[in-house]
Amino acid sequence: MKKFTHIDKDQPSMVDVGDKQNTVRIAHAQSLVQLPEEVKIFVENGEIKSLKGPVFQTAIIAGVQAAKRTSELIPLCHNLFLSKVNIEIIINEDFLVDIRCEAKTEGKTGVEMEALTGASIAALTIYDMCKALSHNIVIKETRLLKKTGGKSDFEHV
Repeated sequence: MKKFTHIDKDQPSMVDVGDKQNTVRIAHAQSLVQLPEEVKIFVENGEIKSLKGPVFQTAIIAGVQAAKRTSELIPLCHNLFLSKVNIEIIINEDFLVDIRCEAKTEGKTGVEMEALTGASIAALTIYDMCKALSHNIVIKETRLLKKTGGKSDFEHV
């Protein structure tokens, strides 16, 4: 039977990963943001120009910063040395923004939370920068797409 790894004697605790082997660990996460019609007129060459600046470029920077600070935001996450954080943002014809975040480390614990945090904060940044144009913005979902390294691999199908 599986049990929660972050609960020890009914108290929250950080999992001890000291005896685990270092392996290359990679995680891919996605956030989807549905933008309303009224924002369309501000899109040019795959970027939204706002009074605050280029929306997607700013969201990429925010997502990278957030991934690097995940352990400060989520109490029981380990502080990781990330060797890579990459965020790509694509807007499709239905005005659905697809944010993909890849995080990579070599260590004793995975980078799923870093990838999820990067994608989430990029989505929130898009909301923040576009809310002056419309509040009809919907952050639809954030999910783990894939992870490799460690005890088990995962891929969303």
